[in-house]
Amino acid sequence: MGWRPDFDFLAFPTPPPPLSSTVGFSLHVVRMTQRHQNHGNEDGHSMEDHKDSLSAGPHTFYVTISDSTCANRISMDAKSAMARVKNAGLLRMQGLIGGKWMNAYDGNTFEVYNPATNEVIANVACMGKQEADDAIASAHAAFSSWSKLTANERSKLMRKWYDLLISHQTELGQLITLEQGKPVAEGQAEVMIAADILEFSLEEVKRSYGDIIPQTQVDRRMFVLKQPVGVVGAITPWNLPLALVIQKVSLAMACGCTVVLKPSELTPLSALAAADLALQAGIPPGVLNVVMGIAPKIGDAFLASPKVRAISFTGSIAVGKMLLAGAAQTVKKTSMELGGNAPCIIFDDADLEVTVKALMSVKFFNSGQLCISPNRILVQEGVYEKFVIALTEAVHTLRVGHGFDEGVNQGPLINKAALHKVESLVEDAVSKGAKVLVGGKRHSLGLTFYEPTILVDVTSDMLLSRTEIFGPVLALQQFKTEEEAIHLANDINEGLAGYIYTENLQRCWRVAEALECGLVGVNDGITPVAIAPFGGCKQSGIGREGSKYGLDDFMENKISVLGKYGVILQGLDDLMEELRNKLLIMVSTFLLTLIN
Repeated sequence: MGWRPDFDFLAFPTPPPPLSSTVGFSLHVVRMTQRHQNHGNEDGHSMEDHKDSLSAGPHTFYVTISDSTCANRISMDAKSAMARVKNAGLLRMQGLIGGKWMNAYDGNTFEVYNPATNEVIANVACMGKQEADDAIASAHAAFSSWSKLTANERSKLMRKWYDLLISHQTELGQLITLEQGKPVAEGQAEVMIAADILEFSLEEVKRSYGDIIPQTQVDRRMFVLKQPVGVVGAITPWNLPLALVIQKVSLAMACGCTVVLKPSELTPLSALAAADLALQAGIPPGVLNVVMGIAPKIGDAFLASPKVRAISFTGSIAVGKMLLAGAAQTVKKTSMELGGNAPCIIFDDADLEVTVKALMSVKFFNSGQLCISPNRILVQEGVYEKFVIALTEAVHTLRVGHGFDEGVNQGPLINKAALHKVESLVEDAVSKGAKVLVGGKRHSLGLTFYEPTILVDVTSDMLLSRTEIFGPVLALQQFKTEEEAIHLANDINEGLAGYIYTENLQRCWRVAEALECGLVGVNDGITPVAIAPFGGCKQSGIGREGSKYGLDDFMENKISVLGKYGVILQGLDDLMEELRNKLLIMVSTFLLTLIN
């Protein structure tokens, strides 16, 4: 069974347990208060009863710093975390080619920032085409020996890698928070997600069975063999800098492929640390290579090389389309996990407590920077007012702050470009008639922090209804009938994830089957696990990651036809008859010897 992290701490007023025991050093509290009263419905009041306070404008969040030195302590916490990562030997800033850590050939580097502080935390080798070509050559050379190992032999080596990930959970979780900004509890959870994926991959490949096809002729047999495709070029994003790296490389490597990985230049440190642990585990040189830097040049090297037989990419639809076009030059296998714009349909009969809890857990994980994050919240008109009140209460419990602060469950957006995108989508919606119920602006912490936001009166002509938000914004839209909800949900180009909340079992099946997406959560937020296939339809991608179905992206089916089957069988029968005769003569001779 896949390990499923519990993200419920994101949603409700009860503060999470202190994280100091998890991260290994003192944490400092950033508390959030709000100017407006909570708008509960425990007293049976409707939204109409609170219309004055609800219409008073956005609810402003204030941050109360525990003392004047808290900002310095935040920085010191980050420094303590970095020191721990360094002491564990997990801070790597060079590329990995053929088992050797290497600088860029021209000596250039790029800076990696902590998005919560805008401080430079590392200068990483800035590589390009030449380094990528050498990494491809190294992976190609290693393929012949790695692919010839049995699945069990590869599994044993990768099991050691899994053990090292587990033993370094704390440091890896801190490193994720340092370069990506998410709360450290989420960073720790991501390490366990990655470890779960790795463990599944190293075990599932042992069950990569071939097949025997029923014969069409008496003297012929057909066998299907599964063989690794070859060198894989893997390109990963910044939002899950460890889990998505392991998602791609572990299944490919378990199948017998070798890999050249290009992690995001915004978050390369987690990938480099994972590669270092792979070397420590005894993964042979060249099986896993890592290059990063000038993304277009590295990508072009992947596409142009005939040695790269598969491309696995997670990222934007625009880049995915360019990779698909480029991969056609050498007819590579492709696996594309692209953008989403998930609808969340809440029917009148939904359990609101379950609904709000599940919605909060998946929406605000990683500050909404998740491809399966529900963006378009479609609420049936009969439950709309009650839902808005319950959701507003839940959003007010969120604590925004630096990832190492105690009790924080929303960090910064990854960079200024992400912040500007969220701002522009909210501004467009407001200009077209949407109302900001909560948040709707930059957080008082500055930098790229953005307030948890609820927009109401959203319509389909607004940009955020047709654009992946990738931020902490909930856009609410009313509907009347089931048919209308399905139409609104499907009326986009993407089809990755969708969510349904209803107590009607027949409706669960009916709507789940009608939604044009690859993943559907029914009365639950989707938490991807290794045992389930992950991927979308329409412009959200091609192929599936994880599960037994994920093996197909890294393997080729080879059919072997055995002819003259009857002749061979007759030959075997003759051989067996000869052996029986010889055995009878030997036994008879032995018995005669005993008698005499």
